[in-house]
Order: sequence, then C-alpha cells, then structure tokens
Amino acid sequence: MSWRPVKAVVGREMSKLFRQRARLISAMVRPMIWLLVIGSGVGSMLQSQQQEGYLTFLVPGILAMTLLFASLLSALTLVYDKEFGVMRMMMIAPIAHYWIVLSKLIAATLTAMVQALLLLFLFVLLGLISIKIALSLLPAAVLTAICCASIGGLIAVYSKSIDNFAVIMNFFIFPLFFLSGALYPVSQLPEFLRYIVLVNPFSYGVDLLKHAVPNVATDFSIWTDIAVLVVFSTSAILIACWQFSRESVHAPLFHRLGNK
Repeated sequence: MSWRPVKAVVGREMSKLFRQRARLISAMVRPMIWLLVIGSGVGSMLQSQQQEGYLTFLVPGILAMTLLFASLLSALTLVYDKEFGVMRMMMIAPIAHYWIVLSKLIAATLTAMVQALLLLFLFVLLGLISIKIALSLLPAAVLTAICCASIGGLIAVYSKSIDNFAVIMNFFIFPLFFLSGALYPVSQLPEFLRYIVLVNPFSYGVDLLKHAVPNVATDFSIWTDIAVLVVFSTSAILIACWQFSRESVHAPLFHRLGNK
C-alpha cells in the first residue's frame, strides 16, 4: 500500500490547524478560563497551602480536557467530509477504506498533542509545573489523546450528519469529563457515581496524567491505566474501521452523487 494518501489526509488536517490561528488561540483560552475560574473559585474555600495544591491537582485534568475537546472536534472532519462530498474523493483513492479512518484518527491525535504542547508551555510559564514534569506528562498525554481520538472516531462513523454528531458529542463529552476525576478525587464521589467513573475510559487517561505530577493523588495503578487505555483504544479503533468499511455506510455517498 502507498502511504501517500495517508500522508495527504494527515497533512491536510494539520495544515488546516496551523492556518486557523484563532482556533489555536481559543483552544488555549478555554483551559485557562477553567483553570482560573475553577481553581480560584474552589481554591477560595481552601487554605492557602491547600489552594496551591488544588491548582497543581487541576493541571492533569485541564490538560486531559484539552486533549478530549481537541480530539473530538478534530474527529468532526470525518462527518464533515461525508456530508459535503470530500469523502467520495477519498473513497476512490487506492487504499482500503479503513485507512481513511486511521488517517483521520492520526490527525486527531496530532492535533490534540499540538494543543497539549502549547498548554504545557503556558503551564511552565505560569510556574504551575516544571519543565521536567511537563516532559513526563507527554507519554501519558499521547495515550490519552489516542483514547480521545478513538472515542471521537467511533462517534463519527455512526453519525450521519454534523448535527447528529454534535448532539451525540454533547451528550457524551460532559459526562466523560465531569465523571473522570479531572476536577476532584474519585474517592470523594458518591458510590453510584464511582461506578460510572470505573467504566469511563477517559478516567484512566486523567489518572495516568496524574501519575506524572508529584504529590497528586491517583485512583488507579499506572499499569491499570495503561492497560485500559490500550485495550479500549484498540477496540474502539477496530470497531470504527469495521463500521466505516461496510458497504451500507459508504454506498449512500455514491448514491447521492448518482442522483445529481
């Protein structure tokens, strides 16, 4: 198989990202607002030492939030291309159809990591973490980004329109984030909510990021986090590739073209 189509898809998505500077800026504004509002608001109820500790506790969660939003929004392009006809040109490329999904997920992961790198740079500038901690967060961020991209890809292949994707994403994105331990320790949640956290794959990405920050309490072992992220991401990607490769999924793209 020639890698040129895959490189073309990934290159197209990355060039769009760097052309849209407002998108990068807004991607940094959102987590900083969360950090300042949540950190300052909740921290105001704590003592000074506890407030500083809570800001440090928020760093992995805010980083994970950036990865989640960036990956899911990047996966939206899969639905956009299906709805506006770009996907038909990709479908006739000399590659298996599942490579289109993989290319989109690679691009979504890279997009999330670009935004994560910018956010880590801001964290270092603000003195929230050291350069050493920022570097130690990168491997965990990669696994979390892949997990988030696989969630987005799974939603995208089952979405028939952008509106449909938006509804499903809004239904999942906030429960995924709020019930992950990103803003508060899982141990402090009511018991019935802790069960939801356990089945939330994003929780393990947040927890893996926490392992990279000293003095931040974690809820699972590092090997549990890695195992869950790898198994879930692999399963989600395989299901997304299988679903997208089905003839019943891509046949309507060409049927609409024939009717024009």
